[in-house]
Amino acid sequence: MKGLKVLQYYAKRSIFQSRHLSLSLSAKSNQNVRIGFAGLVGNTPLVRLNSMSEETGCEILAKVESANGGGSVKDRAALFLIRDAENKGLLRPGGTVVEGTAGNTGIGLAHVCNALGYKCVIFMPNTQSKEKIELLETLGAEVRPQPVVPWDDPMNYNHQAARYADSIDNAVWTNQFDNTANKQAHIETTGPEIWSQTGGKVDAVVFGTGTGGTLAGVATYLKEMNHKIHTELADPQGSVLYNFIKHGKLERSEGSSIAEGIGQGRVTANLKDAPIDDAHVVMDTDAVRMTFRLLHEEGFFVGASTGLNVAGAVKVAKDLGPGHTIVTCICDTGSRYYAKLYSREFLQSKNLLDCIPEAYQVSLH
Repeated sequence: MKGLKVLQYYAKRSIFQSRHLSLSLSAKSNQNVRIGFAGLVGNTPLVRLNSMSEETGCEILAKVESANGGGSVKDRAALFLIRDAENKGLLRPGGTVVEGTAGNTGIGLAHVCNALGYKCVIFMPNTQSKEKIELLETLGAEVRPQPVVPWDDPMNYNHQAARYADSIDNAVWTNQFDNTANKQAHIETTGPEIWSQTGGKVDAVVFGTGTGGTLAGVATYLKEMNHKIHTELADPQGSVLYNFIKHGKLERSEGSSIAEGIGQGRVTANLKDAPIDDAHVVMDTDAVRMTFRLLHEEGFFVGASTGLNVAGAVKVAKDLGPGHTIVTCICDTGSRYYAKLYSREFLQSKNLLDCIPEAYQVSLH
């Protein structure tokens, strides 16, 4: 009886909130008022990173994706994945959204599910930060951490998410890696925003990638606007994508990375056939150093994936030479990685402490 009442509650709530989302999406644009959570996804600021710009003689610009309603770039994909499921009739009022995620997509999905009255179940690698797990639980998601195994293992967390969604009524596995609604989010929002905010004066975009959605979507849109724009991948050590783009081989670069949510062992459907011009391996030493530079020189408290993005952008700027405009993104905030990334003991265990300028180590606990 209690379970029936819970289902009825979510069904009524979902109908009510879906109507309000429809109103928000069809409402006349108002720059001063955003309608509901969906109105807080996208249209993020573009900021100049002064130290990096002066160092390179280029304009190093970053989309501040932490300004999205759920605090990360993945909010864009989360909203589009759920809208895609609704439009295809795969998700009815009161239903359950299931995803395999390293954290940020799950956090975005949990926010959207709360706004629309859906339940949310997240399968994730058990190596992810405790901050992400605790935040997901606070948002009401059911979190199921899983041991890390390769993609081709049936116990991979993504395959477990798919099986679980199939096992219950009115549930959808949003499949962020291979559902191209993820890429579409960036074709329709991030790419056009960058083009508009730069007045079309952008020479290169640089992103790390996990699902491939951000890089592929932005690259697809911007190449249509100007085929001369450089679209480049910043890849963490231990990922296969650098060698795939440079040499057409799915071979991992040396090492493994502490950065969460980026790097890949395969080519996802979102990344397939994306117009990417070049790739660069960004070592953890460079990503972590840049993470602390961003805090102490620019005032941005970020994670290692953002450090990797900006380090990649600086590399591309130096390759292109002064006078160019390079765009990347601030993925989220450092609060999601504080326990490890800002831990002296953890960094020392990974031989990364010495890459941080001594004056900046004051930020470590």
